[in-house]
Amino acid sequence: MSHATNRERSGRGTPASARRSPPAPNLAPSGIVPRGCRGAGGHGGRSFLPLRRRVFLPEVFRRDGASRKPRRRTIVDPTIPAMRAVLCGLALLALPPFGLTPAAETGVRLDGPRTQGGLLRGRVPPGSAVEFEGEPVRVSEGGWFLVGFGRDAPPEAELVAIFPDGRRERQVLAVERREYRIQRIDGLPPGKVTPRSEEDLARIRADVEMVKQARTTDDPRTDFLGGFRWPIKGRISGVYGSQRILNGEPRRPHFGIDIAAPAGTRVVAPADGTVTLVHPDMFFSGGTMIIDHGHGLSSAFLHLSRILVEKGERVAQGQLIAEVGSTGRSTGPHLDWRINLFARRLDPALLVGPMPK
Repeated sequence: MSHATNRERSGRGTPASARRSPPAPNLAPSGIVPRGCRGAGGHGGRSFLPLRRRVFLPEVFRRDGASRKPRRRTIVDPTIPAMRAVLCGLALLALPPFGLTPAAETGVRLDGPRTQGGLLRGRVPPGSAVEFEGEPVRVSEGGWFLVGFGRDAPPEAELVAIFPDGRRERQVLAVERREYRIQRIDGLPPGKVTPRSEEDLARIRADVEMVKQARTTDDPRTDFLGGFRWPIKGRISGVYGSQRILNGEPRRPHFGIDIAAPAGTRVVAPADGTVTLVHPDMFFSGGTMIIDHGHGLSSAFLHLSRILVEKGERVAQGQLIAEVGSTGRSTGPHLDWRINLFARRLDPALLVGPMPK
């Protein structure tokens, strides 16, 4: 075989223009992703490596003018790694962020006693909407919300969540019924049991309006997430929901929890919040204060002898806020602590557990 023939076989005798490979024609992206995306459904071990492929070189001519058939040669296409990197990056962006649950696995989480007087703390994916008994419920940016059951709540309550992707989840919550005590209290001034004067009645109406206004506060704060503690230690002398018979006459149920303690006993904030009402002497409740914990959840403190904070002040859990007294309609020094979710009256004892010793 001649020297010229060997050069031709090795390619050294081929003109430079003929040795250049043509651009890759019509390369389908679908053939790139599976082989290049490790961990994204493709084959491992070849991520972003240049793609080798077989192509036909153009027809070449020998020095004697004779031609020979095109031959195949393995080349490297430098455009493939960049294309593969872009496609794999887009695939990774489509995955859910680390630590978040895919939408198909999300739903409504509820924590708390499903009983009359109980408060439920719920969570949904951020951006969701919640309805309870046909009414919209405030949902925080983090997905937190509150719902509660009144003293005489029916045996079932409907909760509906609408998620950001349009899905709806409906739950019918079974509400446990409670048996309430009957409490008899005698020795009260007759005017405090059955007020008759126009002056007293006007004062009562003004007190009711102030309390009602304070309990309409709908602040986006989520102070309630920090939990609750007892505002004082003492003997429980009255419980939530009990039917009151005052001086032998049936009256409204008791909606708080009474804690007997000496006058001047220090009262601390059961949770973080903002003071929304301070009154030194209401007709029935005497020295009265309300603290809002966010989302319409509030604490009321009745029969106080001294109030040590001001309206609008921020307070922290455990902070000194008042002192026990026996003001208003009371037969002895004690703290009447109440919890409301807007107008719905709840049982404080369900938030804190047993009284500490």
